[in-house]
Amino acid sequence: MFVRPLSMEEGRKLQRITRTAKDPVRLRRAIVVMMSGQGQSVPDITSLMRVGEDYVRDVIHAFNERGFDALDPKWGGGPSGGDQ
Repeated sequence: MFVRPLSMEEGRKLQRITRTAKDPVRLRRAIVVMMSGQGQSVPDITSLMRVGEDYVRDVIHAFNERGFDALDPKWGGGPSGGDQ
């Protein structure tokens, strides 16, 4: 499972977020998306980021559906996509 193809502008925006994000949740999600966009597999991302495969898959799936809104801490994943 990989994130959808990213435009150059989206790639630059992700890089900007990884440099400037003050919220650790937003930062972690942006890194997951960026790594997936660079061809890293889910197991590789989980190993490097020390997070679960379900977390990585949820972030990638949410980004594919909702774009950058999925990086916001208010998105809690899960079936409803709402806060948990």
